[in-house]
Amino acid sequence: MPPAKDNFPTALPFLPSKLNIRNLQAAARQCKGCDLWERATQTVFGEGASRARVMLVGEQPGDKEDIAGHPFVGPAGKILDEALAAAGIERGDVYVTNAVKHFSWTPAERGKRRIHKKPRYSEIRACRPWLEAEIAVTRPHVIVCLGATAAQALLGSDFSVMRRRGQFIPSSLAPRVMATVHPSSILRALDEPSRHEQKEAFIRDLAIVAHEMRRVPHAA
Repeated sequence: MPPAKDNFPTALPFLPSKLNIRNLQAAARQCKGCDLWERATQTVFGEGASRARVMLVGEQPGDKEDIAGHPFVGPAGKILDEALAAAGIERGDVYVTNAVKHFSWTPAERGKRRIHKKPRYSEIRACRPWLEAEIAVTRPHVIVCLGATAAQALLGSDFSVMRRRGQFIPSSLAPRVMATVHPSSILRALDEPSRHEQKEAFIRDLAIVAHEMRRVPHAA
């Protein structure tokens, strides 16, 4: 990651001196590396296997995750759990996280509902040190970027998920890196047949990861 410009937001000063998941989770609770912490309920850090074979990276925590303090516990998380099981990926082999650790939202026109707001580039960049630390600690064999925000955060701003989904992309981040859709996009399908078709395509992408994990010994 390039050095931060003067006054450019970054989480780097909040990282602990000793990197492990427990220390990172604790330190991230105090993060004020960008302005998202001001409106979020809490930091939602990554969770899962401390030496993950697979790391799944989404965009940001949603409303349910912001309240619960855990990643992928809402409707999109349910789709993800079902797809992982269908693809044959053990949840114990997986670490789940997001490119941004605080919920970015805007109020609905009526009522108290909070509407998801895509994080800004400055917020994604500010949070990058947390994600890099998670990768360094968990050392995943496969990183799966879920959706365009995660993919562009890790693979470059010109990366297209739709053109390259389900393919292993050369990267120094891990032995295998792939991008696919975010499970929340499946929930936004127009009708049930479309939702089923999109979910099956998502499962097929994850099945490629499962095949790679069967190919590589667990100790690798």
